Amino acid sequence: MERLAVSNDVNRRTWLKQSLAMGTLAGGAGAAHASRETPLLRALYYRSLVPEVFVNSPRPPTYTPHLVIGSGFGGAITAHRLAEAGQQVTVLERGFAWPSSPTRQIFGNDTLPDGRTFWFKNKARMITGLTAHMDSFGGVMDATEFEHMTVWRGACVGDGSVIFTGVMIQPEQRYFEDIFKGSVDFAEMNSTYFPRVRQMLRLSPMPEDIYRSHPFGHSRAWDQQAIKAGYQPTRIDSLFNWNVIRDELSGRSRKSAIAGLTNHGNSNGAKFDLNQNYLKWAQASGKARVFAGQEVQGIGWDGSRYTVDVIQRSVTGATIGRYVLSCDRLYLAAGSVGSSSLLVKARAEGSLRNLNEHVGEGWGSNGDAIVVRSFSQPGGIIQGAPSASKIHDTRTGMPVTFENWYVPGVPVDVGILGTLGMVYDDTNRGRFVYDHSKGAVVLDWAANGNGDAFTAMQSINQRIAHASGTVPGAWPFVESVNGRNWTAHPLGGAVIGRATDAHGRVIGHPGLYVMDGALVPGSTGSVNPSLTIAALAERNIAHIVARGG
Repeated sequence: MERLAVSNDVNRRTWLKQSLAMGTLAGGAGAAHASRETPLLRALYYRSLVPEVFVNSPRPPTYTPHLVIGSGFGGAITAHRLAEAGQQVTVLERGFAWPSSPTRQIFGNDTLPDGRTFWFKNKARMITGLTAHMDSFGGVMDATEFEHMTVWRGACVGDGSVIFTGVMIQPEQRYFEDIFKGSVDFAEMNSTYFPRVRQMLRLSPMPEDIYRSHPFGHSRAWDQQAIKAGYQPTRIDSLFNWNVIRDELSGRSRKSAIAGLTNHGNSNGAKFDLNQNYLKWAQASGKARVFAGQEVQGIGWDGSRYTVDVIQRSVTGATIGRYVLSCDRLYLAAGSVGSSSLLVKARAEGSLRNLNEHVGEGWGSNGDAIVVRSFSQPGGIIQGAPSASKIHDTRTGMPVTFENWYVPGVPVDVGILGTLGMVYDDTNRGRFVYDHSKGAVVLDWAANGNGDAFTAMQSINQRIAHASGTVPGAWPFVESVNGRNWTAHPLGGAVIGRATDAHGRVIGHPGLYVMDGALVPGSTGSVNPSLTIAALAERNIAHIVARGG
């Protein structure tokens, strides 16, 4: 990391080190788990916190006309629109259904991760690069580790909508058209499907009263520093429920979003996640049912129907049962990693024989990274999690977006400003392949696959730091740009127009569809992919329903 000249203000440096140590190292403290040393004690402990997740789903029906794997944006929208059309739908989700409460701490956090945070992990590499230790339990986030990449993805009913930062931005037309290369019409998306999702999810930018409140002093400081560097920050749309955040500010609800919680869920329902809209509406119709704890092992075709091999697990990891389900139409919405892996495995093992050579190809990280500046003037006591604004820069030769963020794992405002950075990198791509020696799907991704994106982001962060009198990174704990081998926005693996037709129908297999981020070729043009994935799902399922398949 570049060594930069900083002030000799020893008190500020000491305060910074102590605060970072408290926020990022505490997760590995063995004492935090001393009371949960046996499986029985662990189960009793988590049952006392969240008894709802210990209620196992019933076994799904052996046959359903329409079966959806995954309950994220693609799966929830697919289920809702099929149910709305009068179809009977089964939704399988490997994670569990978590409740919300304005008074209880339902979810874990970045500072002291426990079993509620990660999906059956004893340890996980955090954004800072440090490793945190926790109980193995069915938490809401899966850290899927490949050789050169760690992917954060949802593992709960509602999937990524529960654990993401709430930001939903439409890509610029120039990037969208370069990404999809005619497979998807921007004009149609712009006029119909992006607005549809905005309306359904009640998207809106951060209101002024919340922006001016104490927990968002870091957001105001971030904007001021960007302005000093010659940028003009613009507000960004979010699916946070601002009235719940007002309840937090007034004390009517337990603090969650304003206390820097979002990566592992908001206990009070501050995010208007899919459990409050599409999934709720699908189930209310009486036509769709969501079954939690259903981990899909493989998919195939038995000559007349699609088959799905499922293991049902409890939240403690115990196997409840294993069975094969069948359907006439199968919709893959397990995310880029999940859907792509199922297809690649099926091709390798011969359970789906007509998949083409594009299956598994076109994977990218969306150019994700975490960007940090330190020695900013603290704006308050705590940092709120919702993002307020963004800037966009093309001067580095690669389009870069910086979004105002908080500092995950640091529970107080110590003058460190966090940024979620995304770069439109249209060259660095990976692919999923089946490793016969391991009997598993692996990701072929270069060790320095995000290197070009990092260089671009470092340049912009240094420019802002120079203009604002701050310091890139938070030495010696965090570099200027972090997460070289990490992403929270995996995309690609079953790219639309290549592995599928222009509406997600898998080529060579009528009645098999991809409805999620696997359709997107590696990037959504330096913005968060959730709005694009949701709008694509709305577009594709409308076309499928209208044409009867």
